[in-house]
Amino acid sequence: MSASPCVRHVVFAVAPDLVLLDACGPVEAFWRAELAMRAAATPARAALADSTHAADPCAYRVTLASTAGGVLPTFAGTPVVTERLDSIDIATIDTLIVPGVPIDDSTVLQPELVAWIAAAAPHARRVASVCTGAFYLAAAGLLDGRRATTHWRNAAQLARRFPRVNVDPEPIFVRDERDGRVVWTSAGVTAGIDLALALIEEDCGHAVAMHAARRLVVFMKRPGGQAQFSEALEAQSAAGGAFDALHGWMAANLHRELSVERLAEAARMSPRTFARRYVESVGRTPARTVSAMRVEAAAHALAQSRLPVKRIAADCGFGTEQNLRRAFERRYGVLPLDYRARFSSA
Repeated sequence: MSASPCVRHVVFAVAPDLVLLDACGPVEAFWRAELAMRAAATPARAALADSTHAADPCAYRVTLASTAGGVLPTFAGTPVVTERLDSIDIATIDTLIVPGVPIDDSTVLQPELVAWIAAAAPHARRVASVCTGAFYLAAAGLLDGRRATTHWRNAAQLARRFPRVNVDPEPIFVRDERDGRVVWTSAGVTAGIDLALALIEEDCGHAVAMHAARRLVVFMKRPGGQAQFSEALEAQSAAGGAFDALHGWMAANLHRELSVERLAEAARMSPRTFARRYVESVGRTPARTVSAMRVEAAAHALAQSRLPVKRIAADCGFGTEQNLRRAFERRYGVLPLDYRARFSSA
């Protein structure tokens, strides 16, 4: 691609039983960004080029590699063709990404892959993992003392197995920069696409990342701080079905007053009994669930619509814009309009 001043070599270091979407989702995102950059080089897409030139956009060259090379079995059963890791000049690696594999307490990580990652990582501009690929980064010593995430189902296991890692099970992805090194980790499966879009935005600018997101029909480029799954689903899962109907009713009535007394009435319990049983079943207070649902609903509305912030605040039960702003700053660290500007797909 002659219009790009450089080429970024993205290497996916993969193990047998690769979770296919952990790799192919990000690969597709990088390819869509490549197409966007080619389009930006044409007169018809000059506006896109103008909006991305400051981010030093480059072409991407993607390589999938494994210790043995050749045809690699995946967890989904569809094989992929890989190059040998030892055939790659590690000095050419811009971004090293380790996708996930199924992991349980008996899983033995490939020692050859761990050793190669440890040797190659210092030469890469940045290192990343998708899902349980974090186990390989941790085994290579790359997550010691760092904040990291992985699939929520494996977070506790990662923390037990590698106690020097500060595991955060909530975010979609985490960017940890210290001592001049940048390490990214992401949650499971489709979160790898969110990670790739964040990397693309860092390289090529917001417009290219959003172009890739639209091409992938990703309706919203989710921020790293967003929870791995919805607050409504999390509450239902924690309650084990005990409050499923109530949670559905809460999600549909966020604009109303949702006091403990009102929720208890909807659950057909006394307020005292309801409050006690809810905390026992869900592990948090009803007020905390309501607050989390409201912030999530507001984030969705900001990203998916052009409704005024005042209207969104009312629809989601915040009452005033000021209340919405405070809640957003606590949850996402940004103001609602900044969130919309960064993540809107409307």
